[in-house]
Order: sequence, then C-alpha cells, then structure tokens
Amino acid sequence: MIRKIIFIYLLVVFLLVPTNNVFAFWMWTPETNKWENPKFSVKDTPGEQLELALDFYKSKQYQEATRELNKLIKHYPRAREAPEAQYYIALISEEQGDLSQAFKQYQLVIDRYPFSERARDIIKKEYDIGIKLLEGNNSQNKFVNAVVGGDYNVIDVFRTVIKNAPYGELAAPSQYKVGLFFLEKGMYQESRDEFEKLINDYPDSEWVKAAKYQIAVADAKRSTDAQYDQKVTQAAAKEFKEFVSIYPDAEFSDEAKVNIQHLNDKEAQNAFLIAQFYEKQKSYQAAKVYYQAVVDGFENTVWAAKALEKIQQLNQKIQ
Repeated sequence: MIRKIIFIYLLVVFLLVPTNNVFAFWMWTPETNKWENPKFSVKDTPGEQLELALDFYKSKQYQEATRELNKLIKHYPRAREAPEAQYYIALISEEQGDLSQAFKQYQLVIDRYPFSERARDIIKKEYDIGIKLLEGNNSQNKFVNAVVGGDYNVIDVFRTVIKNAPYGELAAPSQYKVGLFFLEKGMYQESRDEFEKLINDYPDSEWVKAAKYQIAVADAKRSTDAQYDQKVTQAAAKEFKEFVSIYPDAEFSDEAKVNIQHLNDKEAQNAFLIAQFYEKQKSYQAAKVYYQAVVDGFENTVWAAKALEKIQQLNQKIQ
C-alpha cells in the first residue's frame, strides 16, 4: 500500500513538472531500460568520447571539453585515448593562463602514462612554463613570486623537467635556470652550487661555458666592501680571467673584462685603505709597502696614481 502511495506521489510530481525541463536533463534509453542524464553519460567508445571532447575544445567551450575529457579518463582509464585526454586538460589550463594548474595536469600525463607519445612534448611544455615563470619573476603573481614552500614554483618546475628526462636536451638548461633563479634572488652560494652541479653532471653541455661565467658573477656579487677581506673578490677576479682565457670569443667575455676591472678597483681600494690605516698610525714603512702594492699590482686603476702620490709624501716623512 505504501509503495503505491509513493508511486502515485512521484507520478503526480512528474506530471506537474514541465516536460521540456524533464527531458532537458533525463532521457529514456532502451539499451539500459532506464532514465539517464546525458550530462553524466559517456560515449560507447573512448575514440568517440575524445572526438566529442575535442569538438568542444576546438570551439573554445573549455568547461564542456574538460568535463568530457574527465569522463573519458574515468570510464576508459586504460584506453590509449586516456593520456591524450589528460594532455588536453592540461592544454586547456595553459590556454586559460593558469600555469600552476597546467603544470600539474601535464605532469599527471608523465606520472600516470609514462610511455605516452606526448611525453617529449610535455617536457618541453613544462620547460616553457618554467621560462614564463622565470621571466615573470617580479610580477604581482603570488605563484611566480614563490621561492620555497609553494606547491609549484620556478625551481620545482625546472627540477621536474630534469627528473623526467635527466639526460634529455632540456636537463642542462633547466639546471642552468635554477642557478639563474637563485642568482637573481641574491642567494649567491645556492646559485653557485647549482651552476657547479651543471658543470659536474653535464660536462659536455654547451651550457657549461655560461655556468662558469655565472659562477664568477655569483662570487663577484658575494664580494665584500673594500674595507673587508678580499678573498672572495680575488677568487671572482681569477674566475673571470680564466673564463676570458678559455673562451676569448665567448658572448660573455667583454662583460667578464668589465667585471675584472671592477674587482681590481675594489681590491686596489682595499690595499689603499689598509695603507692609509698604517699611515694614520705613523707606521710609515708598513703604509709604504701597501701603497707600493697598489702601484705594482693595480696600475690600471685610479688608485695606482693616488698610491704613487702617497709614496712620494711618505718618502719625505721617512727621511
């Protein structure tokens, strides 16, 4: 009796609801002998399902396309069309400007379908995302500004590219970009470590030359002010000189020469300041030694002429 009442109630509700709304969401399928909602139904084959999804994609109906692609993956997880569906989900995120989501979706193809024909294309896509993030490093985008602790930051992207293909053509440049990222953030020791890793892991790569130059740059930036210990300054100058000697025609050679001059100026200034200290202490002989070191070792700097003048003054005092 209760079942009959429920049936009559449902029948009345069904009859009161406008038919155009009912059939907009539900359809009777003789194959299954039941009502089905087309929104949740899937095509008979993964090929047909992918074709439907791509029709939406081509017409830029991204929400509908993503829905149909997800249905394909859910209902046909082992089909050869499944990694292709996942690839287009990532592509849609990228085209919509969501680089974080695009990277995650691309990586799902590698993780779930490691033998996908799209693997090489995806690694290139991830590398390009890393480049975009690196170039947008100073923007207001919170994702781009993440250094550590974020879900997917610049470093994560490039390191994932290396992990996916450690001996691929994009591994060395990705390692270089990690070092460059740290360098631009003022994390000079970390930057140096990453460039050293590139040289050690990919000794035959064309990126080794650039990495050696950037190591010298990192050391130059770590170089202290003139009145402090100049060991780092000396090391940086030596690295630049070695770079120019090994790669005289390299793109960075002219910049290296400018850096050498700048570092020499700094080291000469340091020796000059030490000489001044001894002079103020009336230790004229010690002061003269340091002034002479400036004249002999840094003749191409402005400090050499100043030191020579000081030596002449000291000679009168010493006599």
